[in-house]
Amino acid sequence: MTNSQKTFMRQAIDLAKNGMLAGNGGPFGCVIVKDGAIIGQGSNMVLRTNDPTAHAEVVAIREACKNLNHFQLEGCEVYTSCEPCPMCLGAIFWARPAKVYYACTKEDAADAGFDDEFIYQEIEITPEKRQIPMIALMREESLKAFELWKEKGDKTLY
Repeated sequence: MTNSQKTFMRQAIDLAKNGMLAGNGGPFGCVIVKDGAIIGQGSNMVLRTNDPTAHAEVVAIREACKNLNHFQLEGCEVYTSCEPCPMCLGAIFWARPAKVYYACTKEDAADAGFDDEFIYQEIEITPEKRQIPMIALMREESLKAFELWKEKGDKTLY
C-alpha cells in the first residue's frame, strides 16, 4: 500500500464519517482517482436526496463521469470505505474502472445494519418468485427497440 493509496482511502473514510454525521445517509464514502488526482467523490446521500440509488459510489461515479465528459472510468481507481453493495458493484462494472480498493467488508456493513445478503439471494430466484414479484409484459413489442438498436449504424457501444 502506497502513501497516496492511504491518502485516497482516508479521504473516502472521512467522506463516510462526515456525510453520516451531517445526516446525509449511511457511513459510506468514495473517491475516484485518475492519474493521481481525485476526479469524483461522494458520500451516501440517500437520506438527503430521498434517492435510494444515491450511494457513495454512485454519487462519485456520476461526478467523475461528468468531469471526464465520458460514461466510463477507464484508467481510474475507485477508493471506497466499504465493499460495494450489489447495486454499486453493478455500477462499477458498467463504468469499467481499472481497480477498486475498499476498506470495510460487506460483513462489517451487515453488522452495522446494512445487510445486502437478501439481494444476493433474490438474484438467484426466478423473477416471478422474488419477494418483489417481477412479471414479464409485452416482450414482443419491446423487442422492436432492440431490433432498432441492432440496426442503428451510428451507435456508441458501451
